[in-house]
Amino acid sequence: MSTGFHDVRFPDAIARGATGGPEYSTDIVSVASGFEQRNVNWSAARARYDVGTGIRTREQMAEVIAFFRARKGRAYGFRFRDWTDFEATGQAMLATASPTVWQLVRRYPSGPVEDVRLITKPEAGSVVVRVNGAVVPGLAVDHLTGWVTFPSAPAAQPFADFRFDVPVRFDTDHLPVVATAFHLQQVSSIAIVEIRA
Repeated sequence: MSTGFHDVRFPDAIARGATGGPEYSTDIVSVASGFEQRNVNWSAARARYDVGTGIRTREQMAEVIAFFRARKGRAYGFRFRDWTDFEATGQAMLATASPTVWQLVRRYPSGPVEDVRLITKPEAGSVVVRVNGAVVPGLAVDHLTGWVTFPSAPAAQPFADFRFDVPVRFDTDHLPVVATAFHLQQVSSIAIVEIRA
């Protein structure tokens, strides 16, 4: 069983035209009185996208075919830029078991509820951390886990600005490309799904 991850990003020009977003898993049981029982199966959303809608040229199709082959279909994960949600500012970081290691998170507040999303694939060079309003130098950022290591425990709650990618994999082992003309190739759908990485 392969659980590999290739630290490479899906082509941005194609990702910009992708459709998709967060997905949850909820079981709904309706009883005879009309009331519902809703069981939330996942505590965190799992994003799903269709990148087939982003392919506009023959060259882009060739790029996707090469990318698909290099990942061997569903075998290897990769980075994906969700152009609807890839930047975060002033995010309160999450403490870990170590006082010097903090986790990057993206917070989604709505009324009295806040969804906290672990960020495991920050963009290299994009992370800026502040404590008491001052930028903290000398931090080690792990771009494959989203962990930020301080030289010593911060004196107050750290906040971070960053850009991030979504760890995903193809959700198919078959790429059904149709050559409708010499310079035109089409594919009905290419599903990718977020992985817990």
